Order: sequence, then structure tokens, then C-alpha cells
Amino acid sequence: MMRTWQISTVTDAARARIAAARLAAACGAPPLERTRLAAALSAQLRQCLTKGGTWRLTLEEEASGGQCLLHAVVTPSLETCAAGAAPWRTTVSCPESARDAESGAVADENPEALAEALLGADEDTALVLDKLSEQEELVAFHREELHQTNQGVVALHAELDAAGRAQREAFAAERKARREAESARRRLTFLADASAVVTASLNHHEIVRRLAEVLVPEYAAGVDVWLFDNSEHADAGAARHRPAPHPAAAVVAARTGRPQYAADHPGGLPGVDDQPPSALNPDRPLLCIPLMARRASLGVLTLSPPGERWDPDDAVMLIELARRAGTAIDNARRFEHNRDIAETLQRALLTDLPDTPGLKLAARYLPATHGLNIGGDWYDAFRQPDGSVIAVIGDVTGHGLHAAVMMSQLRTALRAYAVDGGSPGRLLTRLHNFLHHLQPDLYATAVIARFRPGDPTLTWAAAGHPPPVLRTADGRVRILDAKPGAMLGIPLKQEIADHTVRLSPGATLALYTDGLVERRARGIDPGIERLAQALGGFGAAELEADLAGAADGILHPLLSDSERDDDVCLLLCHLSGV
Repeated sequence: MMRTWQISTVTDAARARIAAARLAAACGAPPLERTRLAAALSAQLRQCLTKGGTWRLTLEEEASGGQCLLHAVVTPSLETCAAGAAPWRTTVSCPESARDAESGAVADENPEALAEALLGADEDTALVLDKLSEQEELVAFHREELHQTNQGVVALHAELDAAGRAQREAFAAERKARREAESARRRLTFLADASAVVTASLNHHEIVRRLAEVLVPEYAAGVDVWLFDNSEHADAGAARHRPAPHPAAAVVAARTGRPQYAADHPGGLPGVDDQPPSALNPDRPLLCIPLMARRASLGVLTLSPPGERWDPDDAVMLIELARRAGTAIDNARRFEHNRDIAETLQRALLTDLPDTPGLKLAARYLPATHGLNIGGDWYDAFRQPDGSVIAVIGDVTGHGLHAAVMMSQLRTALRAYAVDGGSPGRLLTRLHNFLHHLQPDLYATAVIARFRPGDPTLTWAAAGHPPPVLRTADGRVRILDAKPGAMLGIPLKQEIADHTVRLSPGATLALYTDGLVERRARGIDPGIERLAQALGGFGAAELEADLAGAADGILHPLLSDSERDDDVCLLLCHLSGV
């Protein structure tokens, strides 16, 4: 169905617009679509009226795919078309065709119909406005939702950024902590190793030399050690001692007992006082650390830095190393003092061997290479009232001054007991009782041999001691391993027996302590066999001519493979030929 209107005035345009809206409503077009059609048509007709002339509105229904298409076409008249005006077209989809043939008609003389059409248009406009309000509310809701989402995204980005910064800071802190831990581990390792090197010696000169070696060049470019007793000076570049002037900061450190830092800038070192630069070396900072021991200052350690200055943690480590070095130096000095006393006592206790016709004696005593160089080993030889000669060799358990003092007491007691003329076994028995009552926790071993002038019989007795070794005149070697008594001083009542062996001129008896023959890895028996071989290797003429040289010749092969961690004592008794 097609409907046509001629439009040349505003009234024609209004009626055509009302007719188009009614026809769209009759076709079931939704209010929104009707309003769009009316608004578009009104705008187009307004343009047409502005251009002038006569225009024709054509409304045509077309069935398509189960629905109705309403076409609205505005075309100009012939004269208007000739003036260059173009047709205008729009289409509205409607659910159904208009059933009322007059649905698009508008009565010219019916104002009520026009008013009704106007109100209907307003109703459609109101529906459109309601729909628009709903859409605006929906848009506002989505706008607020989008705003909230944006705020959340912004907050999330801020949180992510903060988390990133925190993570970066944590990584940086972890790297810093790892570096600090590695530096601390390096310092502790150095302190442990350096302390072991410095404290390994009991010679204070050696400690000073080693202290300079471990510090240069990692922690010091130069080292100076000032010891108060003799003002000894140790230079890191050379192991030598020479007097030298000392920086003022070192004097302050010596007087106050506190570390001092001398430089033209503050050191910032914990526990260290700042001082002006040294006049001796104003261009180099100096760290002067007192060497303390038992709250007394032994000297001052003066260091110059390997670079521009020290790290505070390095300074703390150096102060601790100086403390340990001071203790080591103090221990070494005390040891050296005790060693000097012990050696003096040991020399005082060594006996001058008697000159006896028909009997030659030679003795050797070598202290251990470790410790105080003094122990409980001793030898002695003296005459008894009847003219016989007593030769004895013994060993008190332990080392040091205590063992030396007990050895001296045993030596003195033996000489006192020998005045009564007892046999070797009887003398050892009395020494056993003496030591048990004098020092219940101290023990000793000994061998006593008695030579009588003109008597070829040797009487001997042993108490827990290695057996004597006898070289007979014909060159054969025997180990006198008859059953000995127990150690002297043990909580046991015993009577130590005598043993005898016949001698002839040219025979040599070797008495010794276990330090000569005993080795930790091999025991004592192989050492006794080696001693026997060494003694048997000498001829009678050699022993007769130079017994002291023979003693040296025995010691050398037996001790060549030993570090002498025990004292060594050897006593050779040779019967001269007639």
C-alpha cells in the first residue's frame, strides 16, 4: 500500500508528519522507532520548506521476511528537482502491515484529531525520554563502575609498584647482608688462621716476625712492633730488630692502653681514639694498638693501612688479633723465663762423673725439643763407702719443673741411702717407699748397676725401666732383660730383686732412658734392638780409646729419625782392659 502527500506549507508538513507517525503506529512500530521516524521526517520537511517549492511524501509498505518495511520517501516536484534538490529516504521495520486503510489519514477539519496526534507524539517523546533516562542511568552506573574499576586498577598498580620497590629493596638488603656476611666470614677465617700462626710458637721473637707476615699486605702496608722491656723493633719488610723512634700515638696507646688512630682526618673506628697525624710520617695514617696481657701493656703494634684507611670492621678484627698476639707474647716470655730457670736447674743437677781406675764412664743428656726442655730423666754415678761404684739412670714421669725437682729429690735420696752400702735392689726398694710416701701421684723408673773393684760380677736391679744392654769383651751383645720390679711409687708393696752377670775387661754396659729407643709408631723393642746393634758395631779398641765419642756415635743413628718429644739420657760404663 502506498500513500502520498503534497507538501508546500508548514501545515502540510505537520499533517504529513502526523500521518507518517500514525501509519507507523498502525504497523506496530515501537515508540522509539516511531519517534525516530517522526524526528527524521520533521527535520527533512523543515529543510524542504526552507528551500521552498512543493514536495511529495510517499509512505509505502513492503512485506519482507515475515515483517513489514515502511519506506518514507520525500521527493521534490519537477521544478524543485530541476533546481538541484535530491530525494530523501528512510525505512522503518514494523512487525505487521497496517490493517486500517485510513490509519494514515488526517482530517483537515478535525482539530481534535490533530490534538490527539500531537498528544500521541508527546507520549512517544515521553517514552523516548524515559528510555533515554534509563540509558543515562545505566550509563551513569557503568561510568561509576568504570570509575571504581579504574580506581582499583590505579590502587593495584600502586600496590604492584610498592611491592616492586619493596622487592628491590629486599634484594638490595639481601645482597648487602650477603656481602657483609662474606666479609665477616673472611675476617673470622683470617683471625682464626692468623691466631693459629701467631700462637703456634713459644719464642716471642718468632711471634713478632709471624705477626708481621700474616698482616702484610692484606691488612697493613707496614707493621712495627714496639716491646717495652728491650724496645725491640720488628719491621714487616725484613725479619730484623733495631731501635727506632716511636710515633706519639704509640706512646699514648702505651700509656692509656687504648688503640689510637693518628691521621689528618677522623678515623671513625669503634673503640679507637683519634690523634693528630704523626710527625714521623704525616702523610700516612697510623693505627697504634697496645699489646695487652693480664691488664698490663707489653708493647704497641703500629700499622699503616694497605689503602687510604681501614674499614671499621677490619679495625675491630685487628684489635682482637693484637689482643691474642699480646697474650701469645706474654705466654712465650713466661715460657722462656721458666725454660731458662729449668735449664739452669738441669745443668746444676747433671753430675760430674767420677774418675775410677779400671772403669770409664761417659754420659749424654739431650732435653726434648718441645716444651720446657727439662724433664725427669737423670743419670748419676758415685762411690759407695766400700769403694764400689754405683751407676744409675732414671726417669720421673712428666716434664717441667715439678718433674725436675722430684728427680733432684730422688737423686739426693739415693745418694743418702747408698751411704748405708745397700745393694741395687735394696736401694730401689727404699726409693720406691720414699716416692710413694712423698708423692703418691708421681712415679719413676730406674736402673742401678754396681761395680766392685777387682770383682768380675756386675750386680744390677731395675724398676719398670728399659733393660740394660751389655757388650761383652768378645763383641757379643746381650740385653739384660731379667724380670724387673714395678715402677717406683706405685701403690704396691714390693721388694726389688738384684741380678748379677759376670764381666771381663773390655765389656761395656749401656744404661738409657726410653726417649732413646721408644717411637710412637714402632714401640720400644725395635729401638732396643737398634741400640744393641749400634753398641755392637764398636770395637773394643774404639770403646777403650774414646768412650765419649762412642756415646755420640750411638745417639746419632738412633735419633736421626726422631723429633725428640721426650728427654734422652745415655750412660756408658766400660771396664778397661788390663
